[in-house]
Amino acid sequence: MRNEDIHLDIEEQDKEILKNTADFISFSYYSSRTVSGIPENNVETSGNLIPSLKNPHLESTEWGWQIDPMGLRSSLNRLYDRYQKPLFIVENGLGAKDTPDENGYVEDDYRIQYLKQHIKAFKDAIEIDGVDLIGYTTWGCIDLISASTGQMSKRYGFIYVDRDDAGNGTYERTKKKSFDWYKKIIASNGENLEY
Repeated sequence: MRNEDIHLDIEEQDKEILKNTADFISFSYYSSRTVSGIPENNVETSGNLIPSLKNPHLESTEWGWQIDPMGLRSSLNRLYDRYQKPLFIVENGLGAKDTPDENGYVEDDYRIQYLKQHIKAFKDAIEIDGVDLIGYTTWGCIDLISASTGQMSKRYGFIYVDRDDAGNGTYERTKKKSFDWYKKIIASNGENLEY
């Protein structure tokens, strides 16, 4: 703008705000998106949030979201390369139909596998690629109504809540297998990924 002799009138109280920049960049990551210029490849996923083309090389969740931990690593690299700011993953998780046993226990190895793959991907982004990742949180710690579908049956939590899509149930809460696994992840700062 200086070269064009353009001058902005900035009020005094706004000058202090404009001196500072963001301390870090936060974002949510659940799946990747695919595009194609080949018409016969234009098959959409059944994903309910943002329609995308189906990547034939990736598995999908029950809701059609593509499972792509390498996409997370790629996203971390692109964001860090572009902005050179520390990054924080504020949401990452797997929505699934969990079926409890007679005691309310859910053996959710599929959730553990999803999270394990994504944790490994961001560890590689940090240790191999040099990305400055300052934090990671999953979505979510307890089952709740899914914002994308309005369903209780699309569960993300480490704690099962006895409630169905119509609001019926005891609301009793029980730990899933992923609860104790993730507890180990936190205690080991991501070093112990086994279950």
